[in-house]
Amino acid sequence: MSREDVPINQTVAILVDGNNIERSVQGVYNHPSIMIDFDHLIPRLVGGRSLNRLKYFREGRSISEKLADRLHDRFYGTVVPCHKSADIPLTIHATQIADKVDCIVICSGDADYVELIRHLKSRGVRVEIAAVYETTAQILLSECDYFHPVEREDCFEYRAARR
Repeated sequence: MSREDVPINQTVAILVDGNNIERSVQGVYNHPSIMIDFDHLIPRLVGGRSLNRLKYFREGRSISEKLADRLHDRFYGTVVPCHKSADIPLTIHATQIADKVDCIVICSGDADYVELIRHLKSRGVRVEIAAVYETTAQILLSECDYFHPVEREDCFEYRAARR
């Protein structure tokens, strides 16, 4: 029996710590205008499962409307502005939806999420991490159920329109 013969009914929530993942790709790939290509990354993270929800948490008020519109149009995603760090709002949301999904993918390599991972796993939720390997805390790698490396091909270089 091959994988194609096995029906997969998992529902997945993807929660993105926008500031963390943006800093990681810009630092590792050494370019201030590199960004995650969500059109490429999200389908890879979901795999053969069902996307239940997508939330992009970002500190600050200057969040791109273009990104918000694109995430909504393609994935019914939501962009959530955070007063400070995304850690607390993302953690609260993850615990609120834990009973509604089979798997939560956290897009961040921040060690601050280790207790959240442990809590979600204790409630029977599969927890996956998507992050740049070089900037991911080793404790996350050991605690998560699966690690998705965010690589250069998951990104694009943003070029501002000339005036």
